Order: sequence, then C-alpha cells, then structure tokens
Amino acid sequence: VQLQASGGGLVQPGGSLKLSCAASGSIFSINVMGWYRQAPGKQRELVASIFSGGSTNYVDSVKGRFSISRDNAKNTVYLQMSSLKSEDTAVYYCYADITTRSYAASRYWGQGTQVTVSS
Repeated sequence: VQLQASGGGLVQPGGSLKLSCAASGSIFSINVMGWYRQAPGKQRELVASIFSGGSTNYVDSVKGRFSISRDNAKNTVYLQMSSLKSEDTAVYYCYADITTRSYAASRYWGQGTQVTVSS
C-alpha cells in the first residue's frame, strides 16, 4: 500500500491551495483519512480527518478555512485550503487507516508536501 500526496507549493497570504492524497495497492477498506502538518520547530498536529461515512474533524485554527473531502471510489482524500495564513506554512502529511486484502490493518503515511504561505 502506498499513499501519494500532491498539491503543495508557494502561495500568497489569503490565497488557496488544494492538496490531494491517493492510496493504492492491496486495499480492502479505508476507515479514516486525513492530514497532519509540521511547521519548523513545532510538533506535528492533526489538521483534519474524515471517516468513511463522511464525518469530519478539524483543528480549531483551520475551521472555516479548510475543507476535507474524500472520493472513496478513488481512495483519495483532499484538503481544500483557503484564506491561507503565514502560520499555515508547514509540511503536510496525509495518512489513512487501511485494511489490506489480507485483512491486516495499519496506518499508512504519504510523503510530506510543503506548503509555504508568503508574500
């Protein structure tokens, strides 16, 4: 199983970016998918998560600005980020709790994607 993240980059304050993360491999089911981020000198924090049924959670600092969604047919999770602030600058990591076709359950991680908010 692999997770491939994409969509990071440089954006000005107030701008928008959309991150994507696609899971592939021997997948039986995916429960929760989501995004963490880690800024320089700070601990990794959970930004947003979405369960297979569609319920979502967000860290308070992004509520109203970020939106997480998923396409179960494509095993893909998205993070639409709007009204970006300099404090959103971080490496963003996607994750997914996956049960494989051999019925082994584990958390998988994508490679980090850099988001830089700067003028």
